[in-house]
Amino acid sequence: MEPVAREHYHGRMIGMLEAVWGEGFLSPGGPAEVARLVAGTDFAGRSVLDIGCGAGGIDIALVRNHGAGYVCGIDVEDTVLAHARALIAREGLGHRIGCLKVAPGPLPSPPATFDLVFSKDSIVHIPDKVALLAEVFRVLKPGGRFVASDWLIGTDGPPSPQMADYIAAEGLDFGMASPGRYREAMERAGFGRIEVTSRNEWYRQQARDELARLKGPAGEAAARIVGRDFVEENIRIWSRMIPVLDSGEHCPTHLKAQKPG
Repeated sequence: MEPVAREHYHGRMIGMLEAVWGEGFLSPGGPAEVARLVAGTDFAGRSVLDIGCGAGGIDIALVRNHGAGYVCGIDVEDTVLAHARALIAREGLGHRIGCLKVAPGPLPSPPATFDLVFSKDSIVHIPDKVALLAEVFRVLKPGGRFVASDWLIGTDGPPSPQMADYIAAEGLDFGMASPGRYREAMERAGFGRIEVTSRNEWYRQQARDELARLKGPAGEAAARIVGRDFVEENIRIWSRMIPVLDSGEHCPTHLKAQKPG
């Protein structure tokens, strides 16, 4: 597994995304989308590994709203981890949530450590889905569940010019994979009860709402933190994203599976 090496989520980016998605959130939907993702999975009292924990808001939601016993959040970037730790400490949840910096490669846990492995819109940065899902399977206890959302691409072929333009505008080395590749990687790892559920229809409208907010009050608030130039750059990115959401080539998706046992 090879997450990106350079720091993408620097202070300006964190400030920009929090202005759109809420404090501690670096991906869409806030606590409501976390709730939709975890629906039907019992987190109460469970040990959870969060791959790509980001700025802390998601792990706080898993503990506060869904009763997770302990969440170990891992990420590869110092700035975002410092932000998460500060937010978690402010909320008085340091005894329930830990944030660990990891290096690219195997997950830093013994076999059968966690009841649940969770990730929200982060594993797009890990190109080798087969290696990733094998590691997820390894660290789960028998009967444990994998619950994630991620940014998928509609097909396994080369991206369309519109999609390539969007990815370039993002400036992120997305390791995007199709729903079929994710399903195959989960099957190869040994998972059963696999669910792959498109969230494209929801995010098509959500992205339009976000763009409107960026052009309005949210953008004004963000500009005071990160500068007008950075806001305008992100308005251009959102404007490139909406056409590939509409075409279905960019397809945010929920992924769920269970380790037998």
